[in-house]
Amino acid sequence: MGRNTRRRPTGPRRATFAAFALMLGGGGLVAANVYASATEGGSGTEQSTRSAAAGTIDCPDVGSKLTQVPDQARGDVDKQLASLDQQIAEAYQKLQAATPEQRQDSGYTDETVMKPLKEQRSQTLDRIGGAMEHAGQSADGLDSMADCSMRTWNDQNAGQDNGGNGGDGSQNGQQQGGQGDGQNGQNGGGQQNGNGGQAGNGPVAGDYQDINSVQPNAPAPDLNSFVSKGSFTTSCGVNENGLFNSDNVIVAPGVTNGAHHFHDYIGNQSNNAFASDDDLANADTSCENPGDKSTYYWPVLRLQNGTQEQDANKPGGGIEGNAGQIVRAKQVTLTFIGSPRSKVTEMPRLLRIITGDAKAFVNGPANANASWSCTGFEDRQLKDKYPLCPQGSDVVRTFRFQSCWDGRNIDSANHRTHVAFADAQGNCPNGFEAIPQLVQRIVYDVKAPSLQDGGKTTPLFAVDSFPEQLHKPVTDHGDFINVFDEGLMKEVVSCINGGRNCGAGTSEDPGSDGGATQQPTENPTDQPTDKPTDKPTDQPTDEPTAQPTEDPTTPPAGDGNGNSGNGNGDSGNGNGGSDNGSDNGSGNGSDNGNGSGQQQSAAPTTDAPTMSSTSEPKVYAKPSASKTTAAAQNGGSSDNGSGTGDNAAQTTGGSDTGAANQTEPQAVQGGLAETGTTLWPAAAGTALLIAGLFLLTRTRRRYVR
Repeated sequence: MGRNTRRRPTGPRRATFAAFALMLGGGGLVAANVYASATEGGSGTEQSTRSAAAGTIDCPDVGSKLTQVPDQARGDVDKQLASLDQQIAEAYQKLQAATPEQRQDSGYTDETVMKPLKEQRSQTLDRIGGAMEHAGQSADGLDSMADCSMRTWNDQNAGQDNGGNGGDGSQNGQQQGGQGDGQNGQNGGGQQNGNGGQAGNGPVAGDYQDINSVQPNAPAPDLNSFVSKGSFTTSCGVNENGLFNSDNVIVAPGVTNGAHHFHDYIGNQSNNAFASDDDLANADTSCENPGDKSTYYWPVLRLQNGTQEQDANKPGGGIEGNAGQIVRAKQVTLTFIGSPRSKVTEMPRLLRIITGDAKAFVNGPANANASWSCTGFEDRQLKDKYPLCPQGSDVVRTFRFQSCWDGRNIDSANHRTHVAFADAQGNCPNGFEAIPQLVQRIVYDVKAPSLQDGGKTTPLFAVDSFPEQLHKPVTDHGDFINVFDEGLMKEVVSCINGGRNCGAGTSEDPGSDGGATQQPTENPTDQPTDKPTDKPTDQPTDEPTAQPTEDPTTPPAGDGNGNSGNGNGDSGNGNGGSDNGSDNGSGNGSDNGNGSGQQQSAAPTTDAPTMSSTSEPKVYAKPSASKTTAAAQNGGSSDNGSGTGDNAAQTTGGSDTGAANQTEPQAVQGGLAETGTTLWPAAAGTALLIAGLFLLTRTRRRYVR
């Protein structure tokens, strides 16, 4: 019998294959969606492996109290102080590693975390006392600083040093009279609950505030009224060389990971814990002017997006809760300005200055001195909040360094008492003389995070910090070591005292090689070009109203008598709202001086951002222009545009009469759109499964017939 060569029908076979393909594809989409839903969480693209601690560890800051240490004991004391920081970091890691049930058990935390910490600190304090006594100076009272406390989010006494006194003369204006209790409210209001950022130790939604809700509180000082009204700008790039480490050669010389967080470095390229004065003097520099080998450094800013950086599994980095992508600054401006009251004198070579307090969350804000804002809104400054900037506006971080020197020392035991801030009228303390004041402005192209979903859509950003400081913005700080050539420093002083604007980008740039190992980004003595057209083009960045200099311990605004934060300094406490103290107190300190807290909007007490998707940036005040305010504050930046370019702040014309249409802020994201993006794979997969089953059924029926 011959072979049957009749071909089987191909139509049903092909339809069967198609049906199975549809079913497999649909099943795959559904399975993938179920897996993604089950595993997502936290902030960013990587689920945190840490659980959020129920609080933090609050220890007395021994270093700040040691104002007198003999020179021969200084090295030993610095190393022991670094040991105290290491002990706190390790204790906090134990706290994080505990289960929620263990953290709620005071007996467990006492035995496992707090008592061992106290014993370690007692031994270290004994060694500090012994080193000082061996050098001929007693160290009474150190024993009382061994004990630490657990600060929990429901503890209304937490942060009792952070305010609540509201106005005690010189310290309770915008920074003290309300800001502290804003932090208390943050703790009391439960804002720290939840994942607490990618690494489980912050930041949280209460650490951010819509810049539109901040009233103008930082008009420009009129540098034309200064006795030394000139300026000098140095351009050192934005750390294109990628120089980072977690050392701090000022506070912890000779100690690896003395900072417990990563620093950005520009200028001197020999920055590490072991750099000697000779190393700094002989180093390369990233500064355009080779005569400036100074070192400028600050904590890195990170996006908590799951990125594994070089320090992801190292001390100072991921091991200590500093996780995520390091953001390179878009622009850094370094400007030295003069004094309202006198001529300035030369900075001594190798002078060390620290501004701000890396431990301000537990120490209180007395030494906090960094401020945050947005391009186009720099007459509004935040001290204890990160800004939520509208679309087209960049985050701005500003440091104003101490401008008075004791005339003798290039450093001090606590790294503070050899320099000082001028008072509200610009006068240096008795025995101190005015030196050029460094104003440092750092701009970042980062979007406002999506607070409503914990930063999953748009990641949270925050500065690195000591682990127990929880990435709070109030802990931001900057460090500077003067390694100017003596001849160049003389030129700096000559320019400032002579009322001239000199340095990078100007016609007077003494000693510059013109080639720049890193690019100059802006001319800080010209009018800035990055303001929206509803703002004055010479608007400053961060100077408080009544204070032409920078003293963080005096009222930056108000009635000038130290009462600017009074009256409502504790508004953040009673109602559990994280922002009432800081925002209301600071707003009224600067605008009314009565601390009543009525003019400034409170920041949200939920995870939802407060930025309105339709609101315009309001102009509350227009300070009078002065020729050198740009040098004092904005540094002549070019990244915003005056209503033009890709960073213009959404204006529709060149008018000065007000803001134009504001597009939807970056922080307002998620909602239905986000829900749709997470559900459509499952819906599509289900549809494909149904279609495959239907096609298979039809095919089988037709073939059977």
